[in-house]
Parts: sequence; structure tokens; C-alpha cells
Amino acid sequence: MVSHPIVELTSEASWNLIQDKFSDYGKETLAKLIAFLHDEVLPAQRLAHIQIPSDPVQRWKTIVPVIEELKVKARKLGLWNLFLSKLHYPEHGVPLTNLEYAVMAEMLGRGGHMASEAVNCSAPDTGNMEVLARYGSPEQQKKWLVPLLNGQIRSAFAMTERFVSSADARNIKTSIKREGDEIVINGHKWWISGAGDPRTKLHLVLGKSDPENSNSYLQQSVVIVPADAPGVKVVRPMEVFGYDDAPEGHCEIIYDNVRVPLSNLVLGWGKGFEIIQGRLGPGRIHHCMRSIGAASMALDLMIQRITDPSRKTFGKYLYEHGTVIADIAHSRAEIESSRLLVLSAALQIDKYKAKGALKEIGIAKFVIPSMALRVIDRAMQAYGAEGLSQDQPLASMFANLRTLRIADGPDAVHIQQVGQRELKRGPALAKRAAEIKKKELAVMEKAGVKSHF
Repeated sequence: MVSHPIVELTSEASWNLIQDKFSDYGKETLAKLIAFLHDEVLPAQRLAHIQIPSDPVQRWKTIVPVIEELKVKARKLGLWNLFLSKLHYPEHGVPLTNLEYAVMAEMLGRGGHMASEAVNCSAPDTGNMEVLARYGSPEQQKKWLVPLLNGQIRSAFAMTERFVSSADARNIKTSIKREGDEIVINGHKWWISGAGDPRTKLHLVLGKSDPENSNSYLQQSVVIVPADAPGVKVVRPMEVFGYDDAPEGHCEIIYDNVRVPLSNLVLGWGKGFEIIQGRLGPGRIHHCMRSIGAASMALDLMIQRITDPSRKTFGKYLYEHGTVIADIAHSRAEIESSRLLVLSAALQIDKYKAKGALKEIGIAKFVIPSMALRVIDRAMQAYGAEGLSQDQPLASMFANLRTLRIADGPDAVHIQQVGQRELKRGPALAKRAAEIKKKELAVMEKAGVKSHF
């Protein structure tokens, strides 16, 4: 039996666990994606970096040529919109399950953000396409979803606000009001991914449309705002450890009396919370999938470094130091266990959708970015000062992964939710323990033994 090329990049054990859940199409697509990653994406990474100007103005007007070339190649290969499962989106999706995409997303994580962009699977577009595919009207889908699916435009999702604790979406202050046949938006957002890209044509904006509603989960709505609408002002790109992620960026935006037609309301008034929960579930797990790929790439880089025969410290090769060997072992163990966590979450989404996989998604969300950060940190240590520099991808990878411990809900929120879910098991555990105790006493009484407990 011929082994699938995924085995060389993950493990034979994890592949044996899930390969029977892959269709022939899924296996073939995964193999093509791996070849595309190694033959096309990874060799183009340095060129892509060079093609983004250092000029502070021009870098935000640039469409990176080599990435556009990769998109054409990817689409010809059928490596396009892999995240959108036909299982949940029959009209727009591809015949892949979330489980199958989980493994593919790990591969994309090895190639950084440009790998995902090359196959039209990069955030925030993935989440926005899912929103429009699930909740959008036929007119909204024709105008916005189809161009996004074709990779002709890009998008932004405007939720987080500068002067608000946005981890609790009920705190959002942006105002969304109806005035006649129009919707008027006023608000101050920041860390809005994709808003700096010259190809971005729409923002999905979350705001308060009914602040007096007694149900705080029905106060919000989502509206489509054209990026060039009067009153939309991109204030500045935010930086993460000095990285601005041009040309996409994570921008601060002011919506000043922005007016859009009523037809730009998504799903209905008061449906904002429902929409963001539907959007963030799959998006969170996609991030986790890619994070494992980033961690795996960091471990590969570390092993290359410590086995380099030109690298010696204190008379020993780097791999001859016990602490280095321990770092490798811990990294491998953490990657393998994290992958199983993500695969189980993806399988749960396939069976019950995101709402039925909240526990698995929540655990993955706070476990995996921290795991990946530890692995990348060990690799940086092995590289010394070079590991912190622009000559290696590790520093950029670390910045991106550190962001994920806050993005789409801080770790503390997911830890709290998972912990509260566990506490609900308390009464059932107490009941079971009492039943066992009762049977224990009966067994001891039958044996003529007196219990002292």
C-alpha cells in the first residue's frame, strides 16, 4: 500500500486514525495541495516579501504580483475555496468535510498567510463568505459573495471597538439605526483585519440596533458597508510587535454617519449575535488548524538548525545538548496531541455544526495557540539572535500566534466557558458517586465487612 504524502508532514498514526473518513477526492486534493505548497508557495515566499514596498504609503496600495500568479495556478489545480464544505453549503461549497479541510489547513499553516490567500482560504474572507453563504439574501450573495468566491475582491469584519471591552460583544457601542429607507452607522472600530487591502470592497459591521431590548443578545445587527461609502475612514493600521501586515493590515476605522440601503441588513434586525456565533465557530477552528502547521514548520526549522554540522557550542553539536533534545521531544508531543484535539473538533462540527462543537472548539482555541507559541519560542532559542530577525520567519510567526490568544475571544473567555460547562456535570457526578457508594456498602455487608466510611 502506497503511503500518502501527508504522512511525512504529520504522522502515520494520526493519518491512520482518519484516512477512512477521507473521500478519494479529499485524498487527491490533499496530495495536490502538498505538492503546490512545496513546488510553488514556499519557493515564492521571499519574493512575496520583497514585492511589498517599504514605502509607508505604497505598501498599502500594493497587490503582490507573485501571490496573484499563485492564485491562477491554484484555481487551475482545483485548489480553491477548500474551507467551504458542500455538506453545509450545497450551492457554493466544495465536496470536502471540515475534517478533511482540517488536515489541509494544517498544511496551509506551514506556508504562512500567503499559502491560505493563494487558495482563497484566508481570513477574514473565509468567515465573511460563510456569513453571506449562510445568512445573505440572494441579492447580497450575487453582489458580494460571488466576487469573494471568485477571489475578485476582499473583505473585512468590523466588530472590535477601541474604547470597549469587546471580548463581550454585548458591550459594542457602534450605532446602527434605521432612517427611512436607509441604515445609518456611527462607530469607532479597531483591529479590523483586511481593511487596509486595496481589494477590500465591503465591511461586515456589527453594531447596536436595539440597545433598549431587554434581551442583550438581540440588541445587535450586522450590516454590509461598502468600503468606499462616504463616512468610512481608515485611521491607521495597527502593528503587532512592529509588524503591520501590509497590504491587508488590522486597521482602526471610524464610521461617521455612514448611510447604506435597507437591503444591506444581513438576515434581519437583532440577528447580529446569531451571525457572529455562526461565523466565529468554524473560523476559530481554522485558526487552530493553521497554528499546528506553523508549529510543525517551526519544529522542522529547529531540527535543521541543530543538525547543521557547522553549528557547534562548547565543543558539541547543538543536538548533543540534552536540553535541546528535550525541547524537540516536548514540541513533537505537544503538536501530536494538539492535532488530535483539532481533528476531534472538526469531526464534531461535521456531525453537529459549530453549535454542537462548542466545548471542543473552546478547548482547542485556548490550548493550541499557546502550544504553537512554545514550539516557536524553542525554535527561536535554537537559532539565537537570527531567530529574532527578519532573516527567519519565526519572529513573524510568533507575532501572529500571539495575536490569536486574543483574537476571536481571549483565552480567558474560552477557559471560563469550558470550566463552567464542566461544573454543570457536578450534580450528575454526585448522583453517580452516591449510587456506587450504595452498591459498595451492599457488597461489604454481603461479605460481612463493616464499613468505616
